[in-house]
Amino acid sequence: MPTLLDFRRRIRSVKNTQQITRAMKFISAAQLRRAQESALAARPYATELARVLRSTMSRIDEPEHPLLAKRPEKNVLAIVLTGERGLCGAFNTNILKKANEFFRQNRDKKTVVVPVGKKGRDSLKRAGFSFAAEYVNVLAKVDFGVAREVSGLVTELYKKEEIDAVYIIFSEFKTVMTANLVVEKLLPVAEIREEEGQGTNQVDYIYEQPPEQILDKLLPRYIETQVLRAMLESSAAEHAARMTSMESATKNAGEVIQALTLHMNKVRQAAITKEIIEIVSGASSTA
Repeated sequence: MPTLLDFRRRIRSVKNTQQITRAMKFISAAQLRRAQESALAARPYATELARVLRSTMSRIDEPEHPLLAKRPEKNVLAIVLTGERGLCGAFNTNILKKANEFFRQNRDKKTVVVPVGKKGRDSLKRAGFSFAAEYVNVLAKVDFGVAREVSGLVTELYKKEEIDAVYIIFSEFKTVMTANLVVEKLLPVAEIREEEGQGTNQVDYIYEQPPEQILDKLLPRYIETQVLRAMLESSAAEHAARMTSMESATKNAGEVIQALTLHMNKVRQAAITKEIIEIVSGASSTA
């Protein structure tokens, strides 16, 4: 049976763990605020860029561009965005499950992966997937240069016809408690999704350059923006998941401390009662 000293050591250990989880919760909350602001700020730009690109394509009878070319999907590239660290609940597990579901649906095709995030890189490497490139330690502070590098890699592979389609798998930030697992098709740019409640001809843009020349500049920028937005959304979702997980861990640690303290008090009271009974019994026997 554990002694009082064992209970005190266990309580002290749980309290130390609780201090760590509480500190991690506060750190994640501060990081979440900045990541959330960046993710929300990127959405209007991505929406407006898609609207301009849609308007440009509508002015060309038969738009032609390497990024618009449709081919039978025999070789598929998937960009998988996961977290850099653990202690964020089921965040990484859910993304990898979504990625594995996508791989099962495309098992008849040759699949190449570009992992972004250490957790996804390690898991997919153990699973035996081939990598076109890998990016780790880039989501703690999202940089546009990394998004440009990733988009440049996939667009170059697509132009060379080494791959026939590009998908990106990530967790889209909604609220602190919820996130959406998203699989988006980046290439070919077959169609650009409309946001709810927005029409296609709300703005009549005036172009100085020919539409073909503008389209040639907008398509690579559109891919870069989509990759950057996905990275920002994934970063915010990871911080939210870690903050929620650490808050739950802190609460659970408090409940464990309370239960251990109650049990320790019962053991101590039982020991005191036993000593009193022994004293009274000894006094009675000598009387």
